[in-house]
Amino acid sequence: MCIRRQAVAVLTASLLVLMMDMTILNIALPEMAAELHPSSDQQLWIIDVYSLVLAGLLVSFAAIADRWGRKRMLMLGYTIFGGASLLVLFATNAEGVIAIRALLGVGGAMIMPITLSLIRVIFTDPRERAVALGVWAAVSGLGAAVGPLIGGVLLEHFSWHAAFLINVPLMVAGVIAGILILPESRVASPGRWDAFAALLSLVGMTLLVWAIKSFGKAATLLVPEALIAFAAGAALMAWFIVRCVRSDSPLLDLRLFRNREFSAGTVAALGSMFAMAAALLLIAQWMQLVDGASPVEAGIRLFPLAIASAVASLAAPALARLVGARAVLAGGVGVAGVGMLLIALQPGTLQTATVIVALALVGAGGGSLAIGSAMIMHGSPEEKAGNAGAIEETSYELGAVLGIAILGSISALIYRSELVASGVLAGLDGALGAQAESSLGAAVSIAGASGLPQLASEAGIAFTHALQATGIAGGIIMLAVAVLVFVLTPRGTLLTTEPADHMEW
Repeated sequence: MCIRRQAVAVLTASLLVLMMDMTILNIALPEMAAELHPSSDQQLWIIDVYSLVLAGLLVSFAAIADRWGRKRMLMLGYTIFGGASLLVLFATNAEGVIAIRALLGVGGAMIMPITLSLIRVIFTDPRERAVALGVWAAVSGLGAAVGPLIGGVLLEHFSWHAAFLINVPLMVAGVIAGILILPESRVASPGRWDAFAALLSLVGMTLLVWAIKSFGKAATLLVPEALIAFAAGAALMAWFIVRCVRSDSPLLDLRLFRNREFSAGTVAALGSMFAMAAALLLIAQWMQLVDGASPVEAGIRLFPLAIASAVASLAAPALARLVGARAVLAGGVGVAGVGMLLIALQPGTLQTATVIVALALVGAGGGSLAIGSAMIMHGSPEEKAGNAGAIEETSYELGAVLGIAILGSISALIYRSELVASGVLAGLDGALGAQAESSLGAAVSIAGASGLPQLASEAGIAFTHALQATGIAGGIIMLAVAVLVFVLTPRGTLLTTEPADHMEW
């Protein structure tokens, strides 16, 4: 048991670092935007490209790890992630940051599914595995808490580059601990690796997301190049699915979705991240650029979300044994949806206290996704642990990509239209006006440099309205996901015994 605890400590520490990296970036983005002046599209890509690359490569790297060795793949991922973080010392523009984030996505794709598949392999007892996955999810919440605080402290004393450099010593420690503690694991007879299917999935998802972002920017579907990209991406993904279904050794075994527990957990992960990712990114910016919080203060204000998520993740397995996994997972997603609606529907001016309460509800509800992880792993046999981990992480990351692409683009459109309608840009130089339209960070920076407090005020109002519109959309989506998860999950689902469905394999 001691070895298993040490192993889960190393694996969950990996997740801690990745979650810290994502939340630190949310805190660092306003300062980065003020220095580099990225366009709204570039800001979205700085956030999106990591998840896009990660989602595109998860299935491929999980399949390679099944053959080459999961521990080896994890160590390589640590090395790439740390090395990419060090490259930020040479980044002088938005394009350079986007490239670094893409390389971080490559490293992350080697880390994320392996942590889950190794937990599935190491913890053979379903009850112990559910607890381990609860710890895994709780550490995710703690990473979300520690990230903003560490990021805030770093930004108080250093530049935004420190938000990347903090990863380097942590990844070095991960490599050393992993080599000493983790067992090697691979599938005995996995079949050949389908390189063409891997290419189909990567290119197909990239084209689809680019097209969706283009539609959002133009506020219309009548964008010829985006329509072509969307059609091509959809065709490639359909080809990928057909290829996997017909293959004797598919890159992604879609038979996993025959299990309703597995499907419900996947829907919960995808739908929740779609709704929450854009809203949480916008809230971090709202706290600093509209509400006037310092980076450290913004980190403290985000703390209730992460703590509530961590506590709920640890409590979820025991609660599921009392009231059932279906009630815990569906109910938690619904609570998170209510939290998002609270931000959107507050009468009058949006208040800090309302945002903090809403974040606590979102965190508490999001903690129930620990049960979603347990259901995904419970609904898949051990030899399919790599596929299951890849599908779960793809659901999280693809949900975040699509959520930020769609809801983030809608938010940018609302912000831009309200700012232009206010007339505050009329006296600005054309280039400065375009920058102010592209992002709140640029507008606040220009307002300070030009002595135009009204520009900052109007930009803040427009951004708040965009945030609340995103909250309405996200809240409604999460309530719908909660209903769907409740319907999909079999009544009386137990996570303490192996399901009979495994006999089919």
